[in-house]
Amino acid sequence: MTTTTISPARHRSLGDHTWQDQAVCQSTEYNPVDPETFFPAPDETDKITAAKSLCGQCPVRRTCLDTALEGGDTDGIRGGLTEEERGPLHAKLAHRLDYSRVNATIAGRDVHLTHAERRAVVLAAYRHGVTEERLAWLLKITEEHAQKLYRETRRALRNRGLEQIPETTPPSEADGERLGRDDFGTAA
Repeated sequence: MTTTTISPARHRSLGDHTWQDQAVCQSTEYNPVDPETFFPAPDETDKITAAKSLCGQCPVRRTCLDTALEGGDTDGIRGGLTEEERGPLHAKLAHRLDYSRVNATIAGRDVHLTHAERRAVVLAAYRHGVTEERLAWLLKITEEHAQKLYRETRRALRNRGLEQIPETTPPSEADGERLGRDDFGTAA
């Protein structure tokens, strides 16, 4: 019987570039790599193929891609994707909601968060009773801003029940007969 182990997500800390030491694209004495390989023109398919094959062997490819997306890097091949292939991912990044990043932040790790993930951190922190001071430290904001975020969260949770959609009533019937479209004239 085979077992599957799911390792926890490892997100790099803000400003952490130590992962680059493990990258296949780093040129060394024993592994010379031409950096221009990763910056081909759109019609240089041989360079694109060579760069993507190197990225395919790289143990930090996902981290490289995350760094390029989070940093807004639109030049060259990063994480095994060309500029054009990363374009849609750049557009979707703001809407990313990765709960492993939220949990890492609540645990005190300093990781890159999207706007949606920051909102999720505030909600999780509020529900777990994290103090405003701790929330301010986690999100690198002032305590006053943390208080404001908690007030908004309290208000949103309190008003959540008020936003329910009212039940619709069945259409009225005239003299026991159901009204049809022709009964309303041309406006219906």
